[in-house]
Amino acid sequence: MGRADAGELAGARVVVMGLGAHGGGAASARFCAQAGADVTVTDLRDEEALARSVAELSDLPVRFVLGRHDEADFRHADIVVKNPAVRRDVALLRHAARIETDVSLFLQLHHGPIIAITGTKGKSTTASALHHILREDHPTARLGGNITVSPLSFASELTGTEPIVLELSSFQLGDLLLTQLGAEATAAFTVSAVTNVMPDHQDYYASMSDYAADKALIFASQRHDSWCLLSADDRWSRAYRPPQPQRVVRVSRTARPNDDGPSAGFADGWGVLHLPESDRPVRLVEPDSRAAGEHQRTNLLYAGAAALLFGVRAETVRRRAREFPGIAHRLESLGEVRGVRFVNDSAATIAEAVLAAVGSFTARVHLIAGGSDKGVPLDAFAEVAQRTGSIHLLGGSATDRLVALLDSLGLPYRGPYRTLEDAFDGAVRAAGDGEVVLLSPGCASFGMFQNEFDRGDQFRSLVAAHRAVVE
Repeated sequence: MGRADAGELAGARVVVMGLGAHGGGAASARFCAQAGADVTVTDLRDEEALARSVAELSDLPVRFVLGRHDEADFRHADIVVKNPAVRRDVALLRHAARIETDVSLFLQLHHGPIIAITGTKGKSTTASALHHILREDHPTARLGGNITVSPLSFASELTGTEPIVLELSSFQLGDLLLTQLGAEATAAFTVSAVTNVMPDHQDYYASMSDYAADKALIFASQRHDSWCLLSADDRWSRAYRPPQPQRVVRVSRTARPNDDGPSAGFADGWGVLHLPESDRPVRLVEPDSRAAGEHQRTNLLYAGAAALLFGVRAETVRRRAREFPGIAHRLESLGEVRGVRFVNDSAATIAEAVLAAVGSFTARVHLIAGGSDKGVPLDAFAEVAQRTGSIHLLGGSATDRLVALLDSLGLPYRGPYRTLEDAFDGAVRAAGDGEVVLLSPGCASFGMFQNEFDRGDQFRSLVAAHRAVVE
């Protein structure tokens, strides 16, 4: 079988490995089934755990193998569509005649403009802000990928001319190497961006070098007419050398990087883009944008620069960036209750992200943090603890390491608590008028929660319940 198209899938035996809870596996199964494939969905979790995703496919002739995987399904499949949550070293994948992912299938099907965003932190906000900006000139622009919207869910609606923004994780990028297109898949990207590279997912990768290499795939097949945006602020990003160096913009969260090439940074409060052919920098992010914190303003600068390089006018970029409201679970303001402000930053799953979040406030912060372990350093929590009014720890494997760190430094904390509700109550009791209760865990969510979004949703519900009681 050659490059995938909807017609090619007709009659093919397709196994979707990993149904998932966020719609990626369900979107792949639906797309393939509607194209006429004989689809089997298999997942180690049972039907009760996957009830919502199973229900989404109830109108299609899809076969389910749940609570286990059957080797015969993989041996007999024409195509195995791998979910990014499935490890690449799973033995069953060796039986697959051909491996694809929802992203690789989409890249083979769609030939219109694509802007791809990755990074350890900031990729969801950057991708969402970029999509927000693009929709002024391109109302049919779409956003998908790691942001929990599979691009296959809207593939059949596309004309082939509208711009697509893809947020891509390191897992999604690395998985491309298993597919027919391989690294050549990234030649489809008109603009690509890596917001930053910091220690993450070291429970999956053998080393930081392996993790950084997967991120670098986003520009591996950069064309001569494509742009790439890279951070100037972390050593892993600074070491990247894309194929078209003259089309690389180095982005800094502070001032313009000290080089003569294309760059972006901040001057007099403005986020600006410098291009060698321009006499003066292009102003893209206004000093009074709604973005909270230095890191969020940097995300807006990435989005604005990508939009400008794609062809959006600077005036449009400035206005749309100013209007961007932000997204859920990323310094999401939940309002005030009796003078205490509540902020949901559940997507902060590394310590550096927590430090950036805490630094976004001038008011005293009461932090809810901790959770399960991803094998990444927690050292930044030493500074976090000194910059917060109180820390309330959720139980978990990473919290065990965090407790040891704080104890060794003689820094105070409360907990670990067995539930988010208990940690929330502790933070509320500690907070005074004009202060902030911030959920910014710096750790993974597994064990106590389904995922980071469930964690943030539960926090939002606790704030709503607290408001109902006291107001």
